[in-house]
Amino acid sequence: MSTLTVYNTRTRQKERFEPIEPGHARVYSCGPTVYAAQHLGNLRPYLFADLLRRALEAEGLRVTHVINITDVGHLTSDADTGEDKMERAAARAGRKASEIAAFYTEKWLLDRRRLNCVPPEVLPKATEHIPEQIALAQILEAKGYTYRIADGLYFDTRKFPRYAEFARLDLEGQEAGARIGDVPEKHQPADFALWKFPVAGVERQQEWDSPWGRGFPGWHLECSAMSVKYLGKSFDIHTGGVDHIRVHHTNEIAQSECAFDVHPWVRYWLHNEFYEFGGEKMAKSTGNVLLLEDLLERGFEPLAFRYFFLQGHYRQQQSFTLEAMEAAATGYRRLLAHAAEVRGEKGEPDRGRIAPLQARFREAVRDDLNAPRALAVAWEVTRSPELSPADKRSLLLEFDRWLGLGLATEEPRTASRESDPRIDALLARREAARATREFATADRIRKELEAEGILVEDTPEGPRWRRR
Repeated sequence: MSTLTVYNTRTRQKERFEPIEPGHARVYSCGPTVYAAQHLGNLRPYLFADLLRRALEAEGLRVTHVINITDVGHLTSDADTGEDKMERAAARAGRKASEIAAFYTEKWLLDRRRLNCVPPEVLPKATEHIPEQIALAQILEAKGYTYRIADGLYFDTRKFPRYAEFARLDLEGQEAGARIGDVPEKHQPADFALWKFPVAGVERQQEWDSPWGRGFPGWHLECSAMSVKYLGKSFDIHTGGVDHIRVHHTNEIAQSECAFDVHPWVRYWLHNEFYEFGGEKMAKSTGNVLLLEDLLERGFEPLAFRYFFLQGHYRQQQSFTLEAMEAAATGYRRLLAHAAEVRGEKGEPDRGRIAPLQARFREAVRDDLNAPRALAVAWEVTRSPELSPADKRSLLLEFDRWLGLGLATEEPRTASRESDPRIDALLARREAARATREFATADRIRKELEAEGILVEDTPEGPRWRRR
């Protein structure tokens, strides 16, 4: 029996995970809207979902993991107004929306591979499941949960008495007009689009015939339609960012429970917090973003970012700075070096010595995926004088099946032997600035070197540099 506990947003408490079908965990994760590259904040939900998946497998469960690809229907406003993000990106680039989607989907998949995320069993695209979405909207219409206005087919939230429960919404406050926005015909501010009609005079690439006329599906509809197709009308776990709780996930629950006559539709809802970048949420809308590619250009290994992620609990906000990233990279390289020293050991571990550390690591994982605590146990292994090299090898490689840091395969970087008196002097000035916490000066020196094509790498032995 699984002893994994998770924090369930639905009940606002930690609960022991029990799958609906014994031995089989069915998980759906909200996937990317592929109109642009996914920034570091966008990647956190998938690192978190990967930890969850690995934890479920460690409990001996078979996992079916579905992550969707949103390639139509995600508008720039939660109030069902604004441009479709895919259409806007295609127009700006002068390309087909399908080409934009394919390009950024592959970039996202590459980032997942770089970060050692286990591939999902199913990766469905919204545009390839239009019939399923239309069918779901038809069920809701037949049951009397919808109404039609000039803008599209909408879900009537008054018909679902539990609508406010999940997100603890103040619907009376919304009645002041908070989310009606540019759709004045909506009956309530919280009502949401199931099927949208194109705006007159605006040419769209992505439209389909439907019982209500030519148009395209609402963003919320796709997740319900695809999750149910691959996981059943009720399944175990749904994951996503905390920003999805109030609108997207609330709307998914409303349409799914009404269509399929189930409650709860999903047993466990798990949500990750944001990264902060300069005191603000990392978001494309503010331009407050960094990509994994940006870190690679600065000389960081991809798995150093995974190490950074593991330093914070998924339900807590993390502040991202380049200084924090450099510290994480140093920690990752040191841990990797320890693992590399013992991975070739042939001896057998002492089961009595390693059992307490195994138990503490598993306890951390089972306590709502407590990565910082689990990582601390891994470090304790490297420092313990009582453990033999064989003990350390066995523990580190076992732990890494959950941490996913490549401790069995990745090779520690060797320091650059290249030297140049001027560059070495600049690095020395940068180190002095960092020591006195003059981070603006240190970052300026790094940028000056980057402008010359010099990439700086911070290692346990000090900074090293190499030419791009």
